[in-house]
Amino acid sequence: METITKEDLETLRFQLFADLKELLEKQDQPKAESKEWLRSRDVKKMLSISDAALQNLRIRGVVHPVKISGLYYYKTEELKSLFKK
Repeated sequence: METITKEDLETLRFQLFADLKELLEKQDQPKAESKEWLRSRDVKKMLSISDAALQNLRIRGVVHPVKISGLYYYKTEELKSLFKK
């Protein structure tokens, strides 16, 4: 029978937190990708860009959002096609 040390428990704790974080990140991503339309915050998170960078993409005409009640919505397929070029 092996003895479990404090270091073993600490290592287990760090590994559990790392695994949980990875699972939560994977869980969030399919939800965003399965939607037909994404809000600005989802796009910024998906592309890891700032508000200004997203605004710059709109101004340059790289993306073509639809504005409804002051919120921009982006077509998921259009965003995916940006990376296929």
